[in-house]
Amino acid sequence: MGVFVVTGSAGGIGGAIASKVEAEGHRVIGVDLRHADVEADLSSAAGRRAAIEAVTDEAGASLDGLLVCAGLGPTVAGDLIVQVNYFGAVDLLDGLRPLLAAGTEPAAVAISSNSLGTVPPDDRSLIDPCLAGDVDAAMAAVKELHPAFAYGMSKRALALAVRRRAPEWAGEGIRLNALAPGPIQTPLYQATLDDPDLAPFVEDFPSPMGVGAVEAVAEVAWFLCSAAGRHVTGEVLFVDGGTDAVLRPDVV
Repeated sequence: MGVFVVTGSAGGIGGAIASKVEAEGHRVIGVDLRHADVEADLSSAAGRRAAIEAVTDEAGASLDGLLVCAGLGPTVAGDLIVQVNYFGAVDLLDGLRPLLAAGTEPAAVAISSNSLGTVPPDDRSLIDPCLAGDVDAAMAAVKELHPAFAYGMSKRALALAVRRRAPEWAGEGIRLNALAPGPIQTPLYQATLDDPDLAPFVEDFPSPMGVGAVEAVAEVAWFLCSAAGRHVTGEVLFVDGGTDAVLRPDVV
């Protein structure tokens, strides 16, 4: 039995992934604001440090998997989006890396979003401070952005952070990948449909296969953590029913 950590374990995609990992016979240490083994607020540096310390106490000497799923959508303020979606993910990845390196065939997965392809590719105003780890500069940059753009850029930055880390992590035997879900029936997705300003854009978003179920994302996440994905690292895998192929058909 392996030991896995899942952030955002109390609902949505994180909850489905936690259930899938447990169904495969492994122990899950859930991290969330409430209703989790480790209750922590990932929107602050102090909360992220507390989460890392608590997970370390719970896990012991090693981890076999880490899936960072906690995230906020464009119905909240941009600064919170970036703190949780980007820094809440990368700080946990980096902070728990030593435990992963001591695990058995360890793997880590970050939940990005196909919204990474909806932001201007040449606008690095938020992405560069995130990748540099400059929280203050990122907080200044996000003030100039609509929350929808803050969301897309935070998820693009997270995917790039995974790509940049993966080769070095592979030297320690850790596989690191990202998933980019599209429209998935979660509370976050429903909140955008319930928002009168965002709903028209969300409803017009192309999705050839329609809105997906959380279990579809959980299955792919488990593939990346399992022996079946043992030679896959540094990838950003879209689980979006074909949306990205519609929006960016010439990007491979």
